Amino acid sequence: MLRSNSRVADMVPAGVVSAPAPLLALRDVTLTYANGGQQIIAAQNISLTVQTGDRIVLLGPSGCGKSTLLKAVGGFIRPAAGSIRLADKPITAPGPDRMMVFQEFDQLLPWKTVLGNVMFPMVASRKFDRKTARERARDIIRRVGLEAFVDAYPHTLSGGMKQRVAIARALVMEPKMLLMDEPFGALDALTRRRMQHELLSLWDDLRFTLIFVTHGIEEGIIIGSRLFVMTPHPGTIHTEINVNAYGDGSRAEPSFGRLAGEIEDLLLERPGMRNGLGYDI
Repeated sequence: MLRSNSRVADMVPAGVVSAPAPLLALRDVTLTYANGGQQIIAAQNISLTVQTGDRIVLLGPSGCGKSTLLKAVGGFIRPAAGSIRLADKPITAPGPDRMMVFQEFDQLLPWKTVLGNVMFPMVASRKFDRKTARERARDIIRRVGLEAFVDAYPHTLSGGMKQRVAIARALVMEPKMLLMDEPFGALDALTRRRMQHELLSLWDDLRFTLIFVTHGIEEGIIIGSRLFVMTPHPGTIHTEINVNAYGDGSRAEPSFGRLAGEIEDLLLERPGMRNGLGYDI
């Protein structure tokens, strides 16, 4: 189940159909930031691919560069080395094909209603006329369970409701990829569980491609189809885990608890882990 980040030769046996070209490809990416006149490495030698419909989770301790990596995919940061390609084209700037949802709830426009907030990117980008934007906004608002709040302003909404509005505003643009940076980190435990369930329900309905940053082990297992464990600063990918078999109702399964324990041991670098991995090297 766990796989190290070692390279494998690009060979396809005769008669075997090769995998489709990835939607997103990161090759030997290193990211830096300036601090006191010095360039500090945030993440280094990151290589991974994302297929359409994947739910990718970046999991690691604070400061390991996972949020920086997400911003680089969003086009807000340029790599110091390596390449990031979306649909085989280099990412050089932000774009509506990659919509971001952050942890902070002040990402909504306070002077606009729920409907106005969700309509805003469609109108601002001039991708849709106002009538179409209104229809699409109402539909996605219904899908996130906020149909009764279309005329409400952000200050009247709970934290979980605000986050649903932010997700609806991102998805209404039909991006190639939804980028979420610890979006439920500031929520109470019950609301966080509910939002995890709602995000997976939306994915079942819309099948968007997701990259999700978290430092929560259980959350990462539940949300992801593939989970990448990152090392402490400067971050690199230590292990890839296929977690597609787990979901919102998996917490009580013994194998779920064992996997969560394996990941915790890996993150804490506890002794006794074979090659730093619990099994299936």
